[in-house]
Amino acid sequence: MLLAYKTALASPRVRSAAIEATEFPALADSMDVWSVPRIVVNGVPQWDGAVPERVFLDRVLAPAFE
Repeated sequence: MLLAYKTALASPRVRSAAIEATEFPALADSMDVWSVPRIVVNGVPQWDGAVPERVFLDRVLAPAFE
């Protein structure tokens, strides 16, 4: 989650938010949250779990997300 915030601070094209699944169960269900962190890009769940910074950036910057 910290990497998402850092990325959002570095670029005006990126927004980041953390949602507490137990406080927003309908949203968590809509994103099929079963583990944390759940990374969602453009409203589409992409991957679960923490990854190294380089991997996170590679995934976020991949052409599929543009």
